[in-house]
Amino acid sequence: MNTPAHLLLGAAAFARPARGAALCAALIGSLMPDLSLYLMVGVSLFVLNIPEQVVFDQLYFSPAWQTVFAIDNSFILWGMVLGLGLWRGWRLLTIGASAGLLHLAMDFCLHAGDGRPQFWPFSSWVFHSPVSYWDSAHHAMWVAPISMAVCGVAYVTLWRRGMSVAAKLFFALILVAELWVALQWVLYF
Repeated sequence: MNTPAHLLLGAAAFARPARGAALCAALIGSLMPDLSLYLMVGVSLFVLNIPEQVVFDQLYFSPAWQTVFAIDNSFILWGMVLGLGLWRGWRLLTIGASAGLLHLAMDFCLHAGDGRPQFWPFSSWVFHSPVSYWDSAHHAMWVAPISMAVCGVAYVTLWRRGMSVAAKLFFALILVAELWVALQWVLYF
């Protein structure tokens, strides 16, 4: 799924109440598995001036980048963080780890051919899902509308939890970003 979808779904699932520290923890947990990708791509493109084709066709699939992705997409590590949060009674850590694990579970199911090793450090095995959120050769034409609908429901759920006006606007922008990106994937891939 696209990162905006992860933000919406993680917040809707775990931010209770949908404001303050609980909302921040859900957003951070939802973002963390994708953060390294944004940082590495951003530095490569805009600081190091590496051509886009090199970044996405070579560096993305390089052992170094895949190792970073394996670490921040590890069910094992995120499960340990969740266990720590539950054991110590740290509510915000539990919320963040739960949102991170939801992100990983959705990615596990929706990455066909571009998944990440999610059982690091015990395995470098990658599950190749038969469905993709972006690749029409792997049913994205069916997945994208369902994903958009689920994101709409997540937004309504958050709205009903009494978010501030600023949060409602923020999540409206996130929803628009998700719809725009999902349509781009379907139209171009």
